[in-house]
Amino acid sequence: MSPMPPPKPTTEGRRDRQVFHEIGQIVRALEAQGPTPPEQLREVVGGRWWEEGRFDRALALAASDGLVHLTDDGSVVAT
Repeated sequence: MSPMPPPKPTTEGRRDRQVFHEIGQIVRALEAQGPTPPEQLREVVGGRWWEEGRFDRALALAASDGLVHLTDDGSVVAT
C-alpha cells in the first residue's frame, strides 16, 4: 500500500474542532449576506477577535474544500 500524498499547503496541520466551527460561521454569514469582501466578512463574523491567523486559515480551508470561492471583483461567496 502506498503512502497518502501530502496535504495541500492550505490544509497543512491538524484541523481542530474550532476551525470547523469557524468555517461554519463564514459559510453561514455568506449565505445570509451574499457576496462579501474578505475584510468585511472578517468583521461580520468577528474574525478580528479570533486568534491570530485563524480567520485567514478558516477562509482558506473553506475555499480549498469548495465551500466558498472568490468572485471576479474579489468578494467571497458561498458555493
